[in-house]
Amino acid sequence: MIRLLPILLLICLLAACRGSLPAAPTETNAPATAAPSRTPTASATPTPAEKDGPGSSLDGADCLQASSEEAVYEIESAHIEGGARVRVYTPPCYDEQPQRSYPVLYFLHGQSYNDDQWDRIGADEAADALIASGEVAPFLIVMPYYPSSRQPVDNPFDAAFIEEVIPWVEANFRVLAEREARAVGGLSMGGSWAIHFGLTRPDLFSAFGGHSPPVFVSEASDVDEWLAAIPDDLMPRIWLDIGDRDQAAILASVTWFEELLTEMGIEHEWHLFAGRHEEAYWSAHVAEYLRWYAQGW
Repeated sequence: MIRLLPILLLICLLAACRGSLPAAPTETNAPATAAPSRTPTASATPTPAEKDGPGSSLDGADCLQASSEEAVYEIESAHIEGGARVRVYTPPCYDEQPQRSYPVLYFLHGQSYNDDQWDRIGADEAADALIASGEVAPFLIVMPYYPSSRQPVDNPFDAAFIEEVIPWVEANFRVLAEREARAVGGLSMGGSWAIHFGLTRPDLFSAFGGHSPPVFVSEASDVDEWLAAIPDDLMPRIWLDIGDRDQAAILASVTWFEELLTEMGIEHEWHLFAGRHEEAYWSAHVAEYLRWYAQGW
């Protein structure tokens, strides 16, 4: 049975997706080639470091005190004019332990923002703290930039992410190139993308998370069929959350999706927290998000 959102809700969602976030701070609306504030922009293809000198045999205790690193790369793209920009967080001791490979979390930003949004709301600091405490094993965070707010059916980011970004990451960083070690999540419209990728490519992602995510209007009528088509052994782990004072259309959309999951008997984690559709809300929960993604690793 195909489940359709009411027509008025679809119209509201379309309007919400176009203006779901407040105006970004000046630095987040910088041109795509602008360097991030705290890390250098790199144009060359990264090469995993292999060290034979001092520090190459740091043990676990030393790594708990080491620093993570973050850098931005511009990669060639056949789908995105001017190339694709990707921000990569590598955990402490990534360079000092060249024999080790890691799980990878792809984090997608909200509409009108760019790849520095997850960094700005504290994803890197939260990851550092969780790794240092021993609560989670080290992992990489990859934060791609998508320049267009169009729906997936008319947006080149869909093909660029699957065909270019993920292969580039797996060719240039020591990540485990397997479904069980790969997750995707996003906030606001980035969460819409995470739902899209999680449902259309369950062969690639073992988990997806939507943080205040409206379901893409153009895909709402397909969601139940996509869910029904996923084999039991490929059903991803699913997380959904939203603030109780979020925009009405977005709250209605994610609630509809959660109720559909419940109706279809699909396990998922659902949270209705206190808060609005704003960075303060996501920042308050970013450590909780990361802890959930890492549980699967």
